[in-house]
Amino acid sequence: MPTSKTIKEIDEAREKDDLKVLEAVFFISGRFLSMQELISLSDLNPIIIGDLIERLKDKYNKEESALEIVEKNGLWKMDVRQEYSNIINKLATGSSEFSKAEQETLAIIAYKQPIKQSVIIKIRGNKAYDHIKKFSDLELIKKKKTGHTHELSLSEDFYEYFGVAESERGSMPVLKDIDREIEEAEKEVAEEEVNEN
Repeated sequence: MPTSKTIKEIDEAREKDDLKVLEAVFFISGRFLSMQELISLSDLNPIIIGDLIERLKDKYNKEESALEIVEKNGLWKMDVRQEYSNIINKLATGSSEFSKAEQETLAIIAYKQPIKQSVIIKIRGNKAYDHIKKFSDLELIKKKKTGHTHELSLSEDFYEYFGVAESERGSMPVLKDIDREIEEAEKEVAEEEVNEN
């Protein structure tokens, strides 16, 4: 029969293993995860996961690690600290936590902000509703109710997330093709709004 000491040692070993499992899940996913995703990927219960997230945060802070656990609206992600984002941007080779379609939607918002959500939907199709929700949940964009739609613009978090310096903000190149597409979509939306009223 095991003694209380060996039971304690078994519990500590299990906790260390659980911590490693959760750390591996964060590392491999490279994106924001919900509690439900963390549960299914780690096979741990939510109370243990909550505790382990706090322990990982402490671990990275104590070790003065380049890594951190970021939390946004009930989603968690392992990320590189802001001060090292320039290195990451140099290493990034087009792989991202955003799909190509999401990147294109976000690029249009960044290019033409503020822009009506209805204009984005005209250009990108109904799938853009999901993209906009994701960007809003991650606080990369701001949504302001305007009539029957929302006006979308970039948040401060967008610039921090992508490591855009203040001096570089607002210096977007002119893209003739997308300008034309946005103009046509804006005209269509304006006509639809007039017909609704």
